[in-house]
Amino acid sequence: MVNAIEKLAAFGPALPFPHSSDVRGVEHLRELRPRAGRSPWRGFYRRIGSVLVIAAIGPEAEADRRGFERAIAAAATRLIELQEDRS
Repeated sequence: MVNAIEKLAAFGPALPFPHSSDVRGVEHLRELRPRAGRSPWRGFYRRIGSVLVIAAIGPEAEADRRGFERAIAAAATRLIELQEDRS
């Protein structure tokens, strides 16, 4: 995950697939995909202002669908809270 975060810091929102992709069903949420998607872990992030915020880390969807959904829900909740705090 550390290497993937360093890539995200270097490339920003231009980090291409397979290192990053949209999360289906959640607006403006992206998944960071360590090891070009070969890792069982994902980091869920969104841009808030000029900062990319990793709001949760969870399992890859095919490995653990329920854990993936829980991580997405946690990320969405945290990101909403962060956005409200900025207002």
